[in-house]
Amino acid sequence: MSPAASYASGVSAVPLIGETIGDNLRSTARRVPERDALVSCEQGLRWTYAEFDAAVDRLATGLLARGVEQGDRVGLWSPNRWEWVLTQYATARIGAVLVNVNPAYRTHELAYALRHSGTAMLFAARSFKTSDYAAMVAQVRGELEQLREVVFFDDDAAWEALVSTPVDAAAIAVREAALSFDDPIDIQYTSGTTGAPKGATLSHHNLLNNGFFVGELIDYSEQDRVCIPVPFYHCFGMVMGNLAATSHGACMVIPSAGFDPAATLRAVAQERCTSLYGVPTMFIAELADPSFAEHDLSSLRTGIMAGSPCPIEVMKQVIEKMNMAEVSICYGMTETSPVSTQTRTDDPLELRVGSVGRVGPHVEVKVVDPETGVVVERGATGELCTRGYSVMLGYWGEPEKTAEAIDAAGWMHTGDLATIDDGGYVAIVGRIKDMVIRGGENVYPRELEELLYLHEQVLDVQVVGVPDDKYGEELCAWIRLREGAQVEAEEVRAFCRERVAHYKVPRYVLFVEEFPMTVTGKVQKYKMRETTIEQLGLEQTAEVAR
Repeated sequence: MSPAASYASGVSAVPLIGETIGDNLRSTARRVPERDALVSCEQGLRWTYAEFDAAVDRLATGLLARGVEQGDRVGLWSPNRWEWVLTQYATARIGAVLVNVNPAYRTHELAYALRHSGTAMLFAARSFKTSDYAAMVAQVRGELEQLREVVFFDDDAAWEALVSTPVDAAAIAVREAALSFDDPIDIQYTSGTTGAPKGATLSHHNLLNNGFFVGELIDYSEQDRVCIPVPFYHCFGMVMGNLAATSHGACMVIPSAGFDPAATLRAVAQERCTSLYGVPTMFIAELADPSFAEHDLSSLRTGIMAGSPCPIEVMKQVIEKMNMAEVSICYGMTETSPVSTQTRTDDPLELRVGSVGRVGPHVEVKVVDPETGVVVERGATGELCTRGYSVMLGYWGEPEKTAEAIDAAGWMHTGDLATIDDGGYVAIVGRIKDMVIRGGENVYPRELEELLYLHEQVLDVQVVGVPDDKYGEELCAWIRLREGAQVEAEEVRAFCRERVAHYKVPRYVLFVEEFPMTVTGKVQKYKMRETTIEQLGLEQTAEVAR
């Protein structure tokens, strides 16, 4: 391979961590027992590392007493709160596989995730915003044969009993001795191109090391306090947030259950946070919040922005008005734990908005011709592939889908079109996969199309992404109705709202007689996108990165 080939490897003098998540937390608690580990502002909870580690042991003991075996799947359906973090680490300590359930899920999605993963025990909040989790669980529980127990966080005697269980150190030690850092420890569902979400299965080694090295690249230590308004159910929250913090002895700060710009600013000021996370729309909302000037953000120095590209003016304001001179841009996907590339703290502004950084430590990236698989020259466009400790174990129960994503040499094919310049900086320039990114959430049109096919008046449907100033992209459904059918756009949206998360509901609905097709009968989605933009008067924007 020539030196000008689009390949880069993350050389590092810092070795990978060969520990389980539970062992690593225990090491941190021994090193900095009196430092703050977890603060939940809305709930009024504050734990030191010694207290947090002890609480993890109590819940771990309670789970063992309930018969949770190594490898059992334990679901977690809740917004951000201290109970989420505690459950994350307690399940890891005893080798149970955490199944992250998106707080926005509706019954159809909930039932699928729990059934597909074989979840035996579910922890959940009773409600969040307009979602009545308890009612939804009751609605689907009868069809979930493997789900033997549901425990709710709020006012549930079972939960109180679990978290107050006297620690059985001997039982925990026996279980921990049987664990390997290569064991699966987490399943995260990603929207699938075939309509059904796929369960990316991740190990201790995947998650712990990714969180650690993300933190290393923004110089975390026990002096840092990390404000995490991004959701824990996603790698952004539980890995780049929680595990980056605990692997360095930094403090995890939860500003509120769901994202609230004022609550986030207040948490940063009151807790003297040094780092703040978010997708660009979150930072935009914080900068625009009426209370912005009231909050002292001088403690901030760094943070992470990911999920979609950051406009240069927003980046300038984040650096100048929020004191985040060392803010970092990350790129990745759930299947790679998630981060593959990251900007460094001293990268100039133009590289923070014009690239997604350089390859991370102990990770390889390459850009290949999608047709031949041959590595392209530097600067040329091709599919971005990544390899290393961060690549998932596979899709839960789906070896064929795994083989489609990870090739025989261990390369994860991202489906994103990218370039690598002479400095090793990666830029995402488009997508091979037919994916839409709305406000940092990945949506595959096929999933929504299959749902809309269930509508009795829909004959055919195609879904495309169109540009949007606020969310980056929005969904537009092109629908062919059955002969004689009369359906309004709002009826279509209402049908979707009852069945899928809010971010998957199409903002635009167009009723058409036919779709643009190739001579071989393939739908031309790019023409649909162009037509939608023209008809609706939308402005074309650059492709967004995952």
